[in-house]
Amino acid sequence: MASPSPNPDDNRNTNKSSETSYVNMSSSAVATNTTTESSSANDDATLIGKHCEYSYCNQLDFLPFFCQSCRGTFCLDHRTENAHQCAQEGAWAARQREAQLAKRSAGEGKRMRDFVSQKPCADEGCKTIVGTSLVPGVHCASCNRDYCLKHRLKEDHDCKSKIPIGARVPSEGGKAIVDGAKSALERLKLWGAAKRETMHRSLPKPKPSTASARIVAVNALKKTAKGDDKLPPEKRVYLHVEAEAETAKAKFPKGEFFYSKEWVVGRMLDAAARSLQVQNVNNQSANEEDRLRVFHVEGGRMLEFNEKIGSSLVSGNTVVLLRGVGPPPDLIEL
Repeated sequence: MASPSPNPDDNRNTNKSSETSYVNMSSSAVATNTTTESSSANDDATLIGKHCEYSYCNQLDFLPFFCQSCRGTFCLDHRTENAHQCAQEGAWAARQREAQLAKRSAGEGKRMRDFVSQKPCADEGCKTIVGTSLVPGVHCASCNRDYCLKHRLKEDHDCKSKIPIGARVPSEGGKAIVDGAKSALERLKLWGAAKRETMHRSLPKPKPSTASARIVAVNALKKTAKGDDKLPPEKRVYLHVEAEAETAKAKFPKGEFFYSKEWVVGRMLDAAARSLQVQNVNNQSANEEDRLRVFHVEGGRMLEFNEKIGSSLVSGNTVVLLRGVGPPPDLIEL
């Protein structure tokens, strides 16, 4: 039995499938090699940065410089336009100048004054026009009027006799209030005079006035004064404290104490009242007849509660506790 003859079409198909599989293997190998090369290129540290574009240099610079004129990249040595012989030298500077000149100035399109009010001088008999570029005029804040340079002073335009423009004319009730205020001031002055006479009769006299006598008195005071031992010496103020017998009854009429310069007078008053055992109801009563006040003998005045001791008193001064004397007017100057 004869064997069947081979079919040429079968051999042709077999060869085509072999060629296709070989081509596919080659493509995959090339892709693998390309991927490997690109990954290795990205991992190469020497490819970071750029090469200098100047002729005969080509140096790799990790921090290259970009030229704004010719748009090139250069190394440190050739970063300037002169160093790399820039083909468009000065182009960037010219663009900057043009941009600066294109900007509008701050005062462009504006005037110094949008409206100039021209009017005659407010002084009677003066015909000078003020409010112009040559005669701007001077405004008087007292009478609220505008004058020329000749009548700009208050004496020249009789400012005292003029009622300010826009001011309210006081009515009869307003005049009564003003007169009442004047009478109250007179009563206050009379009260201060009476208190001054009382103070001279009952209050102690200031300590020695000479500098040497004051130093000796302060040194003697420091030896006997009492206070908080924890207070540093440089922050202490040594004082003579007394309670006036007619107004503030005390178990101990006087004493020598030291206080902190940072204290206020109100805190010192509370401490002195406790030390002299004087009744203190300042925090309980709003009646001035019951409240204690501190009188500074050397200064000749009542001290405010919120004054700091360091700014009002010095070592060696004398203070007196008084009751029912009212708010602290200046008993010497009033």
